Amino acid sequence: MFASLLVLSASVAYDSHLPPLLPWQGQSISLMQKAGPLTTDFELSSGEASPSYAETMAFVDRLVAANPTQFKAQTIGYSNSQRAIKMLIASEQGYFQASQIANDTKPTIFVQAGIHGGEIDGKDAMFMLLRDIATGKRRDILKNVNILFIPILNVDGHERSSAFNRINQRGPVKMGFRTNGNNLNLNRDFTKLDTPEIKSVLKVINDYNPNLYIDVHVTDGADYQYDVTYGYNPVFASESPAVSDTLNQLFKPLIDEKLVSQGHIPGPLVFVMDKREFKSGLAGWVATPRYSNGWGDLKSLPTILVENHSLKPYKQRVLGTYVFLDGAISALAEHSNELLAAVKKEQAFIPKQLSVKRGYAEQANEIEFKGISYAREQNALSGQVEVKYLGNKQDYTNLPIYWQKEVLHTVEVPKAFFIPPVYSDLVAKLKLHGVEFTQLEGVNTQPLKVAKVKDYTFDKAPFEGRFRVSANFDYVAAINVDLNGWYQVNTQQIAGELAVHLLHPEAPDSFFAWGEFNTIFQRTEYMENYALIPYARQMLKNNPKLALAFDKKINDDKVFAKDADARLNWLYEQSPFYDQAYLKYPILMSFEEDIVLAEQKDKEI
Repeated sequence: MFASLLVLSASVAYDSHLPPLLPWQGQSISLMQKAGPLTTDFELSSGEASPSYAETMAFVDRLVAANPTQFKAQTIGYSNSQRAIKMLIASEQGYFQASQIANDTKPTIFVQAGIHGGEIDGKDAMFMLLRDIATGKRRDILKNVNILFIPILNVDGHERSSAFNRINQRGPVKMGFRTNGNNLNLNRDFTKLDTPEIKSVLKVINDYNPNLYIDVHVTDGADYQYDVTYGYNPVFASESPAVSDTLNQLFKPLIDEKLVSQGHIPGPLVFVMDKREFKSGLAGWVATPRYSNGWGDLKSLPTILVENHSLKPYKQRVLGTYVFLDGAISALAEHSNELLAAVKKEQAFIPKQLSVKRGYAEQANEIEFKGISYAREQNALSGQVEVKYLGNKQDYTNLPIYWQKEVLHTVEVPKAFFIPPVYSDLVAKLKLHGVEFTQLEGVNTQPLKVAKVKDYTFDKAPFEGRFRVSANFDYVAAINVDLNGWYQVNTQQIAGELAVHLLHPEAPDSFFAWGEFNTIFQRTEYMENYALIPYARQMLKNNPKLALAFDKKINDDKVFAKDADARLNWLYEQSPFYDQAYLKYPILMSFEEDIVLAEQKDKEI
C-alpha cells in the first residue's frame, strides 16, 4: 500500500501555521480519476501525497508497459548515491533514439521535475498527463509533439523525505529536500557543472535538441492570489530577445487562457523587495546562467521556469501544473515555426559586447497585481515589525516593480579564447555546454592577451561548495606563447555568448569566478636575500632604465622606501626568476582589433 498514506491523518494540522486560504474549486479537479487504469499515487491520496522514488520508478514502468510502442524509459545518469535518473520518452512514431528526436520535424518539449526534491508538483502532474495519453484520452498530444520527461532530477534529495522539509509549503504531506546528497543546489550548477544530475540534463539537451524546456519549481516568499506563476528573462534584459518576445506574444496568451478556463490564476514570475512590507514593491528578477532559465536564455533554448505558489494546496498546484503543461504543449504545436525562427535569429547573432552583471533599477515600473491583504505589527519573538497575511483578496492597480534593468558590467567579446591542455577537465565541461572548440597544432601567429590580476577578493564563506573569487584585471600582450596542443574556442558560434560567460574572468558565473583557477593566487617559489641582492645589483647595472624606475619608486613612495621586504620583492618581480604564472589568468584571449592592427603592420613591413 502506498506508504505516504500513513501520514495523511496528520494532514489537517501540517499547515496550521500558514496563512488562511482562499477557497478553490477549479474545473481541473475533473482531470483526476479515483480508480481505473494507471491511477496515480497522487490521485489515490486525494491529492495529498506524492510517491517515493521506488514507487515513482514503478509507475514509470507501468506507463511504458501500458504503451510500449510510444513510451520508453531511459537512464540518463546516476546520482552520487548511485540512484538512477530516469527519463521517459513519448513519441507517436516510437522515435526513442536521440538522433531520431533531434532530427524530427515534430517539435519536442522537455519537462523537468524535482530539481529541488521538495518541489515535486511536475512529477505528479506529468504522470496524469502521460496516463491520459497512454489510455487514449489524449491521443492528440503525441500527434503534435514529442515529449521528454524527467520525473525526479534530484533523486537523492527526493529521498531525504520528511513532513518538515519546507515550512512555507502546503504539501505534499511528505516531501524531499532542496539540495542533492552532497548538499548542492542543482539549480545553481548550470555553469560550474559539479553535479552528475545537471551534467545529465545538459547531455539530454545536446543529444535530443528539444525545442522547449520546462523546469517546474515551487516558490518561496510572499502570499498572493496566483497559484501558477511562470516566466523567462524579459525581452529588455534577455540575451535571446526574439525568443523571449515569441514566448511572451504567442505562448503566454494561450497558456494563460487554458489556466483561467480551468479555474487557475496564472501570474508573473516575480519576488518581493521587502518580505515585511509587500507594498514596497516587487523584484523583477533576471536569471543568470547558473540557473536553468538563465542558461537557456544564453543558449537560445526557449526555457520557461514554472514557480507554483507554495501556499496553495498540493492538489491545486499539481492540477494547475497539468493545465500549464497542456497549454505549453498546445502553444508549441501551434507556434513551433515562429519559435524556431526566433531561435535561429538569436543563434546567428554574436554581440561585440556582452552584459554580464545587472542590478535593480532605481525607478520602478508599475504593475497590476492580485495580492492578499496583510497586517504589520510588532512581534515579540523577532523584536521587529512582521507581516501577517489575512487570507483576503487585495488587488493592486499600480504596485511598484523594480526590474533588473541596470547594466552594472559589460565585457568586450573576444574573437577567441585559448585554453592550456592541462585544463582538459574544463574542456570536457565546455563540451557538455555545447560549446565547440578545436585543438591546435603548430606555431601561434596571432596577437594574444593575458589577464593579469590587479586585486582580488575571496568570499568569506563557501557557496555551493566553492570559495568564489572576484578580481580586477589588466590586459597585456602575451609574448612567446607556444599554443601547440591548446584548445581554441571561437566566440562566432551558436553557443558563443555562453562561452563568454564561462571563460571571461570578469563574468560572475565564469569558471574563474567559481574558483576553477584559485591556484594562480598561490606562489610556490620564493627568494633568498643572499642570492637576490647580488643578482639585483647586476640586473640594475645592466638595465639603466630599470635602475631609474627603482630610484623613482624609492623617491616617490616613502612607505616603499622604508620597507625592505617591499623593495626586495619589487626587484624579485623584475627578475626572470619570478613566477611568470602568478596572478595571471591562464586562458588567453584574442581580440579582433589586435588582429587587424597586426595585419596592418605586416602590410606596412
